[in-house]
Amino acid sequence: MSTYFIKKKGWRYDFTLKGIRQTESGFKTKKEARQAEAKAREVLNKPKNQKDTQTIQTDMAFLELVNKRLDYMQAYNSKRHYQDHIYLARRWIKQWGKLHCSQVSIDMIEKFLLKRKRQTSGVTANKELRNIRALFNFGLNPKRKWFKDNPTAGIDFFPVEKRIKYVPPKEDVFRVILAADKDTQDYLWTIFHTMGRVSEINRLTWQDISLEERCIVLYTRKKKGGHLTPRKVPMTDRLYDVISHRFKHRDKRKPWVFWHRYWSKKISEWVEGPFIDRKRLMNNLCKKAGVKYFRYHALRHCGASLLDNANVPIGSIQRFLGHENRLTTEIYLHSIGNSERDAIALLDMEFEIKVSHQSTHQTKKAFC
Repeated sequence: MSTYFIKKKGWRYDFTLKGIRQTESGFKTKKEARQAEAKAREVLNKPKNQKDTQTIQTDMAFLELVNKRLDYMQAYNSKRHYQDHIYLARRWIKQWGKLHCSQVSIDMIEKFLLKRKRQTSGVTANKELRNIRALFNFGLNPKRKWFKDNPTAGIDFFPVEKRIKYVPPKEDVFRVILAADKDTQDYLWTIFHTMGRVSEINRLTWQDISLEERCIVLYTRKKKGGHLTPRKVPMTDRLYDVISHRFKHRDKRKPWVFWHRYWSKKISEWVEGPFIDRKRLMNNLCKKAGVKYFRYHALRHCGASLLDNANVPIGSIQRFLGHENRLTTEIYLHSIGNSERDAIALLDMEFEIKVSHQSTHQTKKAFC
């Protein structure tokens, strides 16, 4: 994030090193801006005389830490994950943007978190704490060691009231899908039948589709290291019909399975491309269908619960969902399975045995 583009001003570099901010704009290309930035850094890092020895860095500007972390996330994480952290970073910079990392104290962070808790909720404040902690741990990585301590180390998470996640019944899911137009129906059926993440469906291209093998390849960055990792998902009969119809009527100039034409505020012109996020769509469809509001991710939970209720092995459900950890998959299984029902039925059986035994004993006593 130290090099970025400003409309009508060209490319600009902006960084803080050793407490000194360096910035310059007007470069025609990003490459020129990066070269100029490298020279500016070299001047600041250059020792005053030849006798100066290299010193170990023990502190850095908080703003520089945030920028380096965002640069790293842009390279290794999904676009949506990166965008979400930009919003978080803006709040942090308003609080501590003029300080060095060593100046950001536990008291400062706790006051900030308490304010966030009052404004929103304990869940949101905990999310802030989790990400601030990750920010400082990024700088404390053994490969970097840009400063000495993590000021969040002694801060505890706020207690929150955890509830079972709402999973819409399949009847409500079908009502919402049927309330949509044909193109949106195809989109929602694809999410439901693959149990894919929205980001995975949005980046889906025709190269990822095999009608002959009746399978779809989904890609996710939610793996260790941020690698774009593929997994194969078999098509159901309904999904095969949806994808076959879209393939037959596709625009051969477009590589994406789902795309739209939209007005870009950044470049002030119409652009054609895949969806990034469709935040308002589900809210409108749920109102139209007259059902309780749920989001796209609930379709994954609903599909996983239906498979679990049908006694599909958890290992298969884990592969469908694209989870590395089985414990993550278990979070998605909201249905009460047959094993739980059989187990709880034992209580009824034990109760009936005791009542029957007591009744027999009282009857014998009455005849005596």
